[in-house]
Amino acid sequence: MIWQAGRLGRVELGFTDRSGGTSDGPWESLNLGTSNGDDPERVAENLDRLARELGVDRLVRMTQVHGADVAWVDELGDDEVPVADALLTSTPGVGVLVRVADCVPIVLAAPAEPLAGVVHCGREGLVRGVVPAAVEAMRARGATAIEAWLGPRACGHCYELPQDMVDAVASVVPEARSTTSWGTPAADVGAGVVAQLTALDVRTNDLGAAECTIEHDRWFSYRRQGQQSGRFGAVAVIRP
Repeated sequence: MIWQAGRLGRVELGFTDRSGGTSDGPWESLNLGTSNGDDPERVAENLDRLARELGVDRLVRMTQVHGADVAWVDELGDDEVPVADALLTSTPGVGVLVRVADCVPIVLAAPAEPLAGVVHCGREGLVRGVVPAAVEAMRARGATAIEAWLGPRACGHCYELPQDMVDAVASVVPEARSTTSWGTPAADVGAGVVAQLTALDVRTNDLGAAECTIEHDRWFSYRRQGQQSGRFGAVAVIRP
């Protein structure tokens, strides 16, 4: 269930894999996605299992739209699911969740305050600046030193795109330009995220650098599985 876990001050974080859930078929087994055709009751149980694993009563997720909007948990209603691609918290005991299947899952932590958050960043989010938006939102709340963790995603040797799309991404984040292992244009969104975080003076831990979602079936992958791919995730919680 939890592939990698860590802690920085009062902030705990984790990245899930596909194991430990109740889903079957293409969503086997810990599918956290609610809009890809899986049985909603199984997904609800998967989310409950993850919440129990984290020891939280509330696990807040987003409706992700490849934008740059940031939501704060303490500004939401109890059952509200915000439309956003970055979800931040200053509330102890509440878990925040980002779900992915080729995009980059990111956890942010500012332990001194403490503040924490999760970010969903794909090609469009990289260009639109969701990562800088999340960092800036945390700093506006008083964050001093921020640290980031990146999880598994489509690698720059597999994420093939038309040349014009690669050029558009690279015009904003040059470090994201890449080439597939078979010699065609590609984008390395993870490298782009690292570049943005470095420019923002955010220390970065790239846990997923060698874990391509397209290459390894330990992960859900939209590119590899299509519309019925599940979602794995990253979580963060501030402990009391």
